[in-house]
Amino acid sequence: MGIISWIVLGLIAGGIAKALMPGRDPGGCIVTILLGVAGAFVGGWVGKTLFHVELGTFFDLRTWGLAVLGAFILLVGYRLIFGKPRS
Repeated sequence: MGIISWIVLGLIAGGIAKALMPGRDPGGCIVTILLGVAGAFVGGWVGKTLFHVELGTFFDLRTWGLAVLGAFILLVGYRLIFGKPRS
């Protein structure tokens, strides 16, 4: 995939991950894109390691699923590390 498609995939996957995990997150569009792109890499690694599935093309459903899964994992980790402690 080209760099533009990675950015589009990252923006959408990061947005879906944020929608699946409601709550306030710092960061705007750029953080969402970075979260989604990094999530695509993490999702690709998780898919390859655990499920023996590789990322496909841009329009492949498993590419989107793994990207959203990876972004969700990164968002959970981000909230655990940088989240405000509840009182």
